[in-house]
Amino acid sequence: MKPKVVIGNWKMNKSFDEAEDLISDIEDALDGLNINTLVVLSPPYLYLELTTDHAAEANFECAAQNCSQFKNGAYTGEISANMLADLDVEFCIIGHSERRKYFGETNAILAEKVNRLTEVDMIPVYCCGEVVEERKAGTHFEVVEKQIKEGLFHLSPEAFERVIIAYEPVWAIGTGLTATPQQAEEMHLFIRSLVEKKYGTEIAYNLHIIYGGSCNPSNALELFSQPNVDGGLIGGASLKAEDFVEIVEAAETVGKEN
Repeated sequence: MKPKVVIGNWKMNKSFDEAEDLISDIEDALDGLNINTLVVLSPPYLYLELTTDHAAEANFECAAQNCSQFKNGAYTGEISANMLADLDVEFCIIGHSERRKYFGETNAILAEKVNRLTEVDMIPVYCCGEVVEERKAGTHFEVVEKQIKEGLFHLSPEAFERVIIAYEPVWAIGTGLTATPQQAEEMHLFIRSLVEKKYGTEIAYNLHIIYGGSCNPSNALELFSQPNVDGGLIGGASLKAEDFVEIVEAAETVGKEN
């Protein structure tokens, strides 16, 4: 049974001192535990080196929240995949709904970001999901299929094996709403079936498809118990060590039961 994955996306939050305290609190809570869950912290860029320094001795890894679609050059304000790799950052979240909405990121742009990350052996955490109007219109499957095919399906099987897909129903992010476990499972199963048709059963089975969308300590266990939900991309609940560690413990519980 493959391990669950729990990624804490801090977004644009925390001062340096607050970030250091949160990292230390999570490290202390996880210290000495024999956990099988892959735990990843994704702070703002300024705290990546702080996080990787801690990660070297801790039970977690580090992810960036974004990267440039360009390799290098005159792109003021951008951060390249090469730069992230030099900091020993192993994962990078791309295509988050907030990036798509506020910064105009298209599937074509995200496909280039995927390329940059795979070129330096980093693991893309590729986000996909529908807005509330698309869910109400019944087009959510078509929307997610288009996002995945245009952003990921150009990859070779060897490159695709290193991808994590995060399904995040946009209507459930920061709203207090959460997809029901059945809705999450339905979409995760649909995504896995798409991958199976493209890359085969083994790659589809081994693919981590994690859920993002107001996952918290009270619903994590039920969500993670679904057969095709392989963990969570955690937003607000990742900003409190106690809440985040409870979610990790829920992932551990499900992993041991399976």
